[in-house]
Amino acid sequence: MNRRSFFQTSGLATVLSQLASNASAEAPLKAVHDGPVIRIGNIGCGGRGNFVSAIIAENPGFKITAAHDYFADSAATFGGKYGIAADQQFTGLDGYKKMLEQVDAVAIHSPPYFHVQQAIDAVAAGKHVLIAKPMAIDVKGCETIRQLAKDAAAKGIVVLADVQSRGNEHFQEGIKRIHDGALGDLMFGECHYEADLIPRNDDDSNPEGRLKNWVRHRDLGGDIITEQNIHALDIVSWAFGRPVRASGNCGRGARPDNIGDASDHFSLLFEFEKGAVTFSSRQFNGWGSPFACGNRFVGNKGIFTSEFGGRVMIRGDKESFWRGGDTKNLYRTGTEKNIETFRVAITSKNPNGNPTVEGAVESTLLTLFGEFAAKTPGGATWEEFMSKSQSANPDLSGLKA
Repeated sequence: MNRRSFFQTSGLATVLSQLASNASAEAPLKAVHDGPVIRIGNIGCGGRGNFVSAIIAENPGFKITAAHDYFADSAATFGGKYGIAADQQFTGLDGYKKMLEQVDAVAIHSPPYFHVQQAIDAVAAGKHVLIAKPMAIDVKGCETIRQLAKDAAAKGIVVLADVQSRGNEHFQEGIKRIHDGALGDLMFGECHYEADLIPRNDDDSNPEGRLKNWVRHRDLGGDIITEQNIHALDIVSWAFGRPVRASGNCGRGARPDNIGDASDHFSLLFEFEKGAVTFSSRQFNGWGSPFACGNRFVGNKGIFTSEFGGRVMIRGDKESFWRGGDTKNLYRTGTEKNIETFRVAITSKNPNGNPTVEGAVESTLLTLFGEFAAKTPGGATWEEFMSKSQSANPDLSGLKA
C-alpha cells in the first residue's frame, strides 16, 4: 500500500533519516551467491517497500520481478525503478494474489492490517515470505502468523520477520548475556521512543484518502505503539519476556489535526514476575528534540543500555562488563542481514522452524498489551488482555478489489 507520500513529507522522512543515519557512509554487505536466483515480488510500493527493495536488489540471490500496490501510480513508479514489466505490476486490494503466480517469494510491506491475509495466501501458494513489522495488529492475527510460520516450516517454506535489532550481532550478544545472568536479577528498566509527527497524506474524506492515511487509523496500521514504538519495545520483550500486568495512559494531546484515531503519546508501566519497565513515547513535534529509541535495564550485577542506531553495552564489574558495539547503521544493516538470512534459508531448503517469527510475534503482542492496558481504566493483566482484546475490522467498502 502507498507509503510514498508519507516519506516525502518532513515527519516520517525525519524518522527514517534518523534511523538510517550514516547509511550511505558504509558500503552495503556483499552477499555471496552461486545458486539459482530467487524471483521475488514486493507487496506495498511505498517508503518502506522501496527501502527494503533497494537492499534486495543488491543481493545477487534475488531478482525483483513483480510488484503490487493498491495504487496504480505507486506500482508503476516502483516498476519503473526496478525494471518490472507492466504486466507484472498489480493493483487493487487483491492484485497480489495474481502476483503470487509469478514469483518464488514475496516481501510484505503493506499497511499492517493486511499482513496476515497476505502471508496466509502466499504460504498457501507455496511462496516464501519476508514480512515487515508489526506481524499483525490484533491478538488473533499474531497467533495466526505464529502458527502459519510453524506450518510453513513443516512444508519447507521460509517465513522470516524483518526486525532490524534481532539481526544485529551486538543486540544478539547483549541479550544473550542478560539471559545468561550478566545483570543478575533484573530489577527495573526504562524504554523510550520519541519521533516527530507523521503528517497526513490526503484529506481523508474518501476511502482511498483514508487508505493513504493508514498510519493515522488504528484499524489499518495499529496504534502508534505497535506500528512505530515496537522498535524499542522489541528489546524489552526480548530481554524480559511477557509481563504479568501493565497500566498507564495514552492520548492525542499535541497533534495539530483530527485525522484518524491513532494516539500521539503513551506512558506505561509493565510489571514482570521480576522487575518492571517504564515506557514512554511521543509521536508529534518535539521542537527540535532528537529522535530517540532506546532502553536501559538495571539488575543487581550490571546495567544494560542500548540505542537503536547507537551504542549497545553492559556496565558492571569485571564479570559483567561488556563493551558491546555501535549500531549506528542498524536500519540498513539489520535488514541486509535479514534478507541474506532469508536467501540462505530458501536456497538451503531449510527453514529451521522459521525462528524469527516467534520473537516478532511476542514483541507485537507486548505492544498490543500496552495499548490495551493504556485504554483500560486501572490497567490490565496479561490474561485479561488475551481474553478481552478485540480484532481489527476496518471498513474497506469503496475500495477496488
